[in-house]
Amino acid sequence: MPMQPDPTFTELTTERLSLRRSLPGDAAAISRYRSDPDVHVHQGWGHTDPDTVRTDIEEMTTRAPGTPGGWVQFSVLRRDDGVLVGDVGLSPAEGEPKVIKVGYTMAPEHQGQGYATEAVEALVGYAFEVLAADIVRAYAGADNAPSIRIMEKVGMRLMERFEGEEDGERWTGVRYERSRPTT
Repeated sequence: MPMQPDPTFTELTTERLSLRRSLPGDAAAISRYRSDPDVHVHQGWGHTDPDTVRTDIEEMTTRAPGTPGGWVQFSVLRRDDGVLVGDVGLSPAEGEPKVIKVGYTMAPEHQGQGYATEAVEALVGYAFEVLAADIVRAYAGADNAPSIRIMEKVGMRLMERFEGEEDGERWTGVRYERSRPTT
C-alpha cells in the first residue's frame, strides 16, 4: 500500500497536548525560541526571523501531511491552557517511498517536561496509522543528547553516524529510525 497523504488533517491530541497545523499567527512565538542561540544551533531552519517563519508556515499550509515535496509543521499546544510549547514536523523522505522524516523543537522554558517525547510519539503513531509509513526517521547532531534521548524514548534505534562539513566546520550527525510494528 502506498503512502497515504491526509488532506483532512485537523489535529492530534495526547493526554496533555494538541498538535495542530502551524498558523501564520504562531510565527512570532516559533521565531522567538528558534532564534535562541542554544536552540538555533541544532536547527535545520536557516532564517528564523518572524517574517521568514510566517512565509514558511504559509507555504507549508498548501501541503497535506504525507504529500511529497516538503515539510508540514504542527504547533504543539498544552491542552489545559493553549500555550504554544514547541513545534514538530514531518516530511516524506525524498526518493524513499514509505519513509517519513520527523523533526521537533521545544521552547527552552518548556524543555525537560516530556512534551517533546509525547508530541513525537503522537507523530510517529500518526505516520504509521494514518499515513501508512513503513519507517519513521529522525536526524540530530551527535552531540545533541536531549534530542537523541527523545528518539530513543519513542523507540527509534541508531542506524547511522555520519560526518559533514558546513562553512568549513566539520560535524557529526546521527540517523535514528523506527519501523512499522508487525502484527
